[in-house]
Amino acid sequence: MKREAKEHGLKKVEATRIDRIGVWITVFLVGFISSASVFAQEVNVYSARHYDTDLALYETFTEQTGITVNLIEGGSDALMERILNEGEFTPADLLITVDAGRLWRAQQHGVFQPIESEVLESRVPAHLREENGHWFGLSKRARVIVLRKDANLPFEVRRYEDLSNAALKGRVCMRSSSNIYNLSLMASLLEAHGPESAETWASSVVANFGREPQGNDTSNITAVSNGECALTIANTYYLGRFLASDKASDSELINSIQVVFPNQDDRGTHVNISGAGVTKYAPNRDHAVQFLEYLTDDFAQKLFAEGNNEYPVVGEATGAITDLGTFKEDEIQAQLLGENQSAAVRVYDLAGWH
Repeated sequence: MKREAKEHGLKKVEATRIDRIGVWITVFLVGFISSASVFAQEVNVYSARHYDTDLALYETFTEQTGITVNLIEGGSDALMERILNEGEFTPADLLITVDAGRLWRAQQHGVFQPIESEVLESRVPAHLREENGHWFGLSKRARVIVLRKDANLPFEVRRYEDLSNAALKGRVCMRSSSNIYNLSLMASLLEAHGPESAETWASSVVANFGREPQGNDTSNITAVSNGECALTIANTYYLGRFLASDKASDSELINSIQVVFPNQDDRGTHVNISGAGVTKYAPNRDHAVQFLEYLTDDFAQKLFAEGNNEYPVVGEATGAITDLGTFKEDEIQAQLLGENQSAAVRVYDLAGWH
């Protein structure tokens, strides 16, 4: 679960938008600090994840290596902007963020440098890392179909493509197309079917909407549970939160829905990642690589994935999420979820999916 802000012995500040004057002040001060930090036993982590288990991971790394983890937290976009504003004087050694699309964006903006690591290449599956070593997946989430058990649907929904069936008219709830998770899903559909079929699918799903796109995955799952609509698409970690909850209302919600891992008879279910890369101007590059390798060992993978009810990229799933069962995943190259992003936006716009 998300945590209250705690120190836990880590140096931590919150990322904020930096104005023009602040940039120059920051560049001067950070440049001075960075030149000294090259000789320090430390690694500076900019992270868009905010979980207690992550703090435990960082502390264990320090205990094992003697390398201090300095943590700066913030939203993905704010952290990337901060790194770009700091430029070659950035203290950031590593950026941790969510979604392959965001990792790809950061790479396109020159945030990352390529690294070679036999450890990472042997542990992280090839489709879950950038081909030249700019970034690596650290945990996974699947985007699944959530149905209300008593919805009495006219056919068995088993594939993403089934949501375009006209028999579902007025029964589908979705979040905005601008959401990064939906952009990545569309990117995978574009890779699987091409633009013409993807546009037809999106337009047909829009015709099946029971309401205008709104909310997040949690609110759409709730809308399915309370009967406002019959089905939606959501990331598995949202379901993991309900499964891990001891609230009676959350148990009732779980009992009212059915989770379908789509496309099990063909390409598999769409998955996305949380991941990280070493920054272009990392002052502690070797420590950053060492820390990234540490995050893929068995101990770290368990904590990193369980912290947000995700699946590890190395080893088997643990925690509440295992109640959903096993599934076959789509092994599309993760970087394609970013490369197809602009085309995904165009498809949604043409379909009127706002």
